[in-house]
Parts: sequence; structure tokens; C-alpha cells
Amino acid sequence: MLNLDNKTQEARQSRLVFQYARTPYEVREAQKLRWRVFADEMGAHLDSPEPGVDLDRFDHLCDHLMVRDTRSNEVVGTYRILNAQKAELAGGFYSDSEFDLSRLENLRPHIMEMGRACVHPEYRKGAIVVLLWSGLADYIKAHNVQYLMGCASISMADGGHAAASIYHQLNSFHPSPPEWRVFPRCPLPLEHLDASVNAEVPALIKAYLRVGAYVCGAPAWDPQFNTADCLLLLPTANMDHRYSRHFMKESAPTL
Repeated sequence: MLNLDNKTQEARQSRLVFQYARTPYEVREAQKLRWRVFADEMGAHLDSPEPGVDLDRFDHLCDHLMVRDTRSNEVVGTYRILNAQKAELAGGFYSDSEFDLSRLENLRPHIMEMGRACVHPEYRKGAIVVLLWSGLADYIKAHNVQYLMGCASISMADGGHAAASIYHQLNSFHPSPPEWRVFPRCPLPLEHLDASVNAEVPALIKAYLRVGAYVCGAPAWDPQFNTADCLLLLPTANMDHRYSRHFMKESAPTL
């Protein structure tokens, strides 16, 4: 990761803006950033028809949120959103491929799924997560979203020990009610991992938890990305007001 001094960071943050992808070209920009982070940096084996572009069967049904550096015109952060109606057209949410979501069936019509979140490696200190969440808050208000859901990924570069430790931290302090528990289709073998290792919760997961998200059960192993994925669920009505005031702005900055 590039180490930037404070002045450089401030200058960089001042030129970052949030936008929705409005054209196929802009969606492609987000997909290229995803390939750079997931495949080139993390070593994920992406099942994409086009090398250099992270493309799957959900993308054409999703809304794509992006942060752009206006000086370089480069997309440096992205999220994608799949609402309940589009998920029906896809045959389910992305999370359905990793978890049995039977206990969330009654919530399904009111869920918006977030995924494929990533940030350019040179921009991971600063305002990008805040900008993305501001845009997300704008979307929540515009579409009257009641629940946010997403697979939060934890690296398994050490074989999964850090992931086991992080899961136990999350489950101790942020467990979902029993009626919202989900069940991994390919469970992480927690009983064979050392959950006592010192591991820091990833920043993106912290952001979810700070606004009131729940951890809905044990993590799944995603062999494609070699990550441990926890299913997080956030009732928007219960968002912690200390943080929702920060994220839920009247409108997100746009191009």
C-alpha cells in the first residue's frame, strides 16, 4: 500500500466525488477496478468471460456506485446494489449462493443487497468509504429500503485463523436475533482454526457495525475469492443515530 503524507491525502480527498454509473462504459470502469483489486491484488479466480473485467450474471441487474478522482478521471472505489425486484429476475440474491437464507424469507421483498465493494490500493486512507456510504444513504432514502444485506469478506491469506478470530469477535458483540440466522453452504471449519490470533476487523465491516448491522451466523468459505464471508444484515430503521447523522445526508455529492 502506498504511504502518503497528510497533505497529499488531504489534496486527494478534496478531488474525490461520488456518482452512479450511468452508462455501460462507466459500469465497465467499476468492473476493471474490481478485477485489479480482487484478481490482481487478492489472487481471486474470477469466473469472467473477459480477462481484466470482473463481470458476472448479476451486474446487468445492479446499480453501481462509484467514487471518482476528478483529476485523473479514474474510478477509485465502487459498490454494487441489487434490489429485491431485480434479485427475483436473477433467481435470488448473490448471498443465496453462499448461505441458506430461509429464515430471512419474510424479509426478502424489503432487502437491498450490497456487494463487490473495493477501493483502489492507493486510496485506502481517507474519505472513500464515507463517500460511498453517503451515496448509499441517498439510495436508501430514495427507494425506502428497510434492510441492507451483504457478504462481508475477510482474507484467508493465513489459512483462515484471522477470519476465525474476527468472526468470534463479531459474533460476541453483534449477533443477530435467532430468527435471522443464516447457514453457510460451505462452512469455514472454525473448529480447526486458531481463533485466539490477534486480528483487526476490516474497516468496511466496522462501518456496517457502527450503523447497527448484525452478524447473521457463521462464515462461509468462498473458494473463488479465498475469503471467509459473513452475512451482515442492517435494519435501516435501527441505524445508530450517532453515525447515521454522519452518513445519511440530504444528498450525496454527484458529478
